[in-house]
This record gives sequence, structure tokens and C-alpha cells, in this order.
Amino acid sequence: MTATLRLLRFVIRYEIGLWRSLYRWVFRRPEKLRPGDQTFGYVGAVTTLMWIFIILSAVEIPIFELMLPWETVRKVVLGLGVYGLLWMFGLLASNKVHPHVVGDDGLRLRQSVTLDFTIPWASIETVRVNRRSMPPEGQTQVERDGDRVTVSLGMASQTSVDVLLREPIDVPVRKARGLAVTELRFHADDPEALVEAARARLDAHLPTSSL
Repeated sequence: MTATLRLLRFVIRYEIGLWRSLYRWVFRRPEKLRPGDQTFGYVGAVTTLMWIFIILSAVEIPIFELMLPWETVRKVVLGLGVYGLLWMFGLLASNKVHPHVVGDDGLRLRQSVTLDFTIPWASIETVRVNRRSMPPEGQTQVERDGDRVTVSLGMASQTSVDVLLREPIDVPVRKARGLAVTELRFHADDPEALVEAARARLDAHLPTSSL
């Protein structure tokens, strides 16, 4: 498959995911989880910024409607403006309705509609709170130190939870493709609560593990 086709498939899946997320958010259709599963948000760090962009976009629509003298152009700009406004609502919704999950199967990490994978408890050595600022190299970063490979899944250029692994695992992230990852870092709005819940699961599944 060519790079162009892969990109096209990604864009289509991403768009469908955004509109599905917006539908679920607006009509309050949460995903079905197993009894006892606990969810943890991660979008709080950027929620205010996203609302600012949404409000500015909403204000721009009537301004352009008044400024443009050509009816056809006004209609095109209006359509694009409404689409862009709904798209940003969908982006916010996609982060809201896809939280991290702590459950019996493991620690399920999410990023909007682009990432969803579960780390089994048997693969986790420990989970700890560790707030870090990330260098300006993107929200997904990979660090190598000898045999150790660390993947950071940031939000607003920060992570707040470290996951040290008992054994290297594959992570479905393009930058980490083909690498055996030994540590994961990600962001949660309430890292203390997430770590407490995760450690309780580790105790239940691995009573002798060192936390």
C-alpha cells in the first residue's frame, strides 16, 4: 500500500471517529465498559484552549458573512466555517469520550481516536505519579538509552504518570514502530487517583510485585 493510500485511510478513519465521538458526547452515549472499570480523563490541560478556539471560530462566522460582498463566496465560507466549528467540537468530544481505563484486563491508554491499547497487568512492574514537561518535539516522543526505550504520550507538552514494564512490549505508535518499549509515560488529569487504582489492580493480579 502506498503512503498516499495509507494517509487517505487514516484521514477517513479519523473523520469518522470524530463524528462518532461528537454524536456520543452530544447524546450522552458512553461506551460500554465492564463492571468495576474506572475511567480517567486527560484532556483537562487543553480544554480551556480548545474552548477559546471554538468560541473564536463561532464569532468569525457572522463576521465573514457581513464582510464578504459575493453571495456565492459567502455561502462557501459559511459552509466551511460551520464544518470547522463542528470539527473542533468533534475533536474535543473525541478526547472526552475516550478516557484512560483501569480494568481487569490491564491499563488501557487512549489518545482521542488515534490510540487505544491495553497493557496487561502481568507486563507492568510499577505505576507512579511523575509530572514532567516535554521538550518541543511533538506530543509523542521516543527516547533511547541503551536497551531502554521510553515512549511519552503527552498532552499539552506534559506527562504525569510513568509505567515501568517487566518486559518490553510493542506499542502501536508510529514513532515506536519496531522498538521494544520498556517504559511508558502519559498524562492524566488526576494522576494520583489513576495510580492508586492501578496499584490496587496490580496488588490483586500480582500480589508479590514490588510497587
